[in-house]
Amino acid sequence: MILGNGVVRTMDPSLPTAAALAIAGDTVAGGVGTHERALPSPERVDLRGRCVVPGFTDAHVHFPTWALARRQVRLEGTRSLEEAVARVGAAASSALSGGWLRGCGWRSADWLPAVEPTRHALDPVTGDVPAALWARDDHSLWLNSAALALARGDLGTGVVELDDAGEPTGLLREEAAWRFRERYLAVGENETADAMREGIRVAHARGVTAVHDKDGWLGAQRIWQRLRASGLLTLRVWQSLPHERLGELEALGLRSGIGDDWLRIGYLKLFMDGTLGSRTAWLLDGSGVAITTGEELAEVVRRAARAGWPVAVHAIGDRANREALDAFEATRDEWHPRGLRQRIEHAQLVHPDDLPRFAALGVACSVQFSHAPSDRDMADRFWAGRTAHAYAFRSLLGSGAVVANGSDAPVEELDPLGGIRAGVLRSLDGRDAWHPEQSLGVEEALHATTVTPAWLAGEERRRGRLVPGQLADLVVLDRDPLAVPPEELAAVTVVATMVGGRWVHNPPPWD
Repeated sequence: MILGNGVVRTMDPSLPTAAALAIAGDTVAGGVGTHERALPSPERVDLRGRCVVPGFTDAHVHFPTWALARRQVRLEGTRSLEEAVARVGAAASSALSGGWLRGCGWRSADWLPAVEPTRHALDPVTGDVPAALWARDDHSLWLNSAALALARGDLGTGVVELDDAGEPTGLLREEAAWRFRERYLAVGENETADAMREGIRVAHARGVTAVHDKDGWLGAQRIWQRLRASGLLTLRVWQSLPHERLGELEALGLRSGIGDDWLRIGYLKLFMDGTLGSRTAWLLDGSGVAITTGEELAEVVRRAARAGWPVAVHAIGDRANREALDAFEATRDEWHPRGLRQRIEHAQLVHPDDLPRFAALGVACSVQFSHAPSDRDMADRFWAGRTAHAYAFRSLLGSGAVVANGSDAPVEELDPLGGIRAGVLRSLDGRDAWHPEQSLGVEEALHATTVTPAWLAGEERRRGRLVPGQLADLVVLDRDPLAVPPEELAAVTVVATMVGGRWVHNPPPWD
């Protein structure tokens, strides 16, 4: 197959653009222009001036959770508690008896008047149907009385909000929320697999050809394997496992990267702290929730390195990021010689003294460009006086740090083009750019969404660029994003997506 008469953005500095792209089987055979256009081929695709770029990788997505959330009550964009309750009430009328009413996406920091949700607000519209509604950041869970009753008072460790009488309000945070999910909110594999099949189709329509999945705690690897065995896995997956599984991996002698071109078990995931939206980010002023200390992380990193596993560390607050960097520094003699590619997820608030340490240590920043414009009002409110160092993508890149971009879906929408716009414009709602000094160029944002995630997965010789020998994972865009003014990026759309030489979304010919 030869794609020609357009612009091919290879993302390789030795040949940034090509006039045509030749594909043989599942790999790129060439792309230097005249020679490839002269090759005999059973199929020629006329791009008609369109642009081809490497396939997008979402470097941080909770894919099964996102896929299931697409079928639940969505509370994003609600501007008050009453509006959120009204949406739940509208859905409650169709909830099955004996089943759960599930939802997600609320963020109390967006509500006016400012108030936290409680079971008392839900009970009148849900009655005896148990309701579980996840906050947008997935670190807080809003339950009604029927759901709370299932726990019989045993809500475990973590943050359990209590009222003046000492009774649970219906709001659980961090470990308390996650434990409740494990005990009462499990979804069957058949339902999850069905949702993921649909999610894969949606991801391809948005140009996604690979994901770094964070739902290893949910057993996502089993479902990916199920889809793979059925020939339905057309995304490339770099899968996490919870760090609590390290002992099993050590006993089995399994190392990072086990799998094939479609599914690899790659890294361990753990949490240092909570989130901005739940007010549980661990800050240098002592506020927030410390889920893992620096000393505990250092022990995990040391053991994991000896077993051949890199670690991805969720760190939001400036104290969490400092503790994580300290742990990586203290253990660098273990992991660096082994070539392990360590990463901090989010890195949302980083003290200026710590910012250059990512590059110095060789720890990558796995960030989400879309979080900056989405979180700006909360950050201005809760991190007043510190936002010059929040979501500091330009500063991180300028320091030499490796920066990869993801969505954190379902926290934000799985939409790479939207994420690229967020990184460049620092605004997605028409307002002026928030801290425009931290804006990125289009090519830098595209690099973080194509090249860097492949490198993080140790597959830079196989994916991420459109050069000979690389897998033919690509996206056809209706126009060249590097040739339009930044304010027109919203007009760029996905025309078609290819994975491994096979069209997985909207094959040609196109109008």
